[in-house]
Amino acid sequence: MSVDDTLIEKLEVLSRLKLESQEKKVLKNDIEQMISMFDKIASIDTENVEPLTHMTTEIDRYRDDQAIIMSAKEILLDAAPVRYKRYFSVPKVIE
Repeated sequence: MSVDDTLIEKLEVLSRLKLESQEKKVLKNDIEQMISMFDKIASIDTENVEPLTHMTTEIDRYRDDQAIIMSAKEILLDAAPVRYKRYFSVPKVIE
C-alpha cells in the first residue's frame, strides 16, 4: 500500500482535522512506518504454529458458588457504615 498525498488528504477529511504541511509529512512518515511493521509481521512463517486460546497453561481456580438468601433491606443495612438494630444510624440534622 502506498502512502501518498491523496491518502493523507482523505484521512484529514475523514478525521475532520486541518493539518499543516509539516504535520502531513510527519503523519505520512508515521503511517509508512506502521505499514512497514505490519509487513514484517506478515512475513513471519506461522505454518506449523498452533493458535493460542489462552496465554498460559495455568487453570483458573474459581471459588464455589454459595447461594445466600437475603432481602434487599439486609443487603443495604450490611453496606451501611453505621446502623442501629434494623435501622440506618445517621447524624442528627434537626435540633
